Amino acid sequence: MVRIIGNNNSVFNQFIAEIRDENIQKDSMRFRRNIERMGEIMSYEISKTFEYETREVITSLGIANVSMIKSQPVIASILRAGLPLHVGVLNYFDRAENAFISAYRKHHKNGTFDIQLEYLASPELTDKELILCDPMLASGSSIVLTYNALLQRGKPRHTHIVAIIASTEGVEYARKQLPENVTIWCGAVDDELTAKAYIVPGLGDAGDLAYGKKI
Repeated sequence: MVRIIGNNNSVFNQFIAEIRDENIQKDSMRFRRNIERMGEIMSYEISKTFEYETREVITSLGIANVSMIKSQPVIASILRAGLPLHVGVLNYFDRAENAFISAYRKHHKNGTFDIQLEYLASPELTDKELILCDPMLASGSSIVLTYNALLQRGKPRHTHIVAIIASTEGVEYARKQLPENVTIWCGAVDDELTAKAYIVPGLGDAGDLAYGKKI
């Protein structure tokens, strides 16, 4: 299942516009904050799909029955670009467990590249809701590779992939490679993906825009 948040008119699209705008992008703090805010909005939408149970809350005047999330999710992010998005999701699921994965593109002289994973820290995932964050879903290969690596820690009940901007090709690849108990949440989906796996119009390198250019 694929859900595109930006297809509905809301303030979410203001944040999409700002992270794409090359002039606003010069303010890295605002870029990070916009990614964070979009993570919060997407978390609210994801929360509607969770299982709930009624619990008693004792107030100073009595007892209130409140419908609350039955079990907290695990939030996983691909370093480093996924960090602002992770913060936004964690702001709403502040009791969640957390996982972190280091992934990067290893480029070859012929212009091709492979996705390499170097580090994975995760709690047990068996029968839990997993939220996997990566702001850009380009070719889809890194998200699929990361999902399969996380299965070493157990099979989640359901996985929610959260991407701010995706390509049509990447979404289709992920849909074909991932099981049915995975939902892909996107802010926007762009049609073009270049030979170097950059989304067009996209926004550029999310990690560089958030934290500065790497060597």
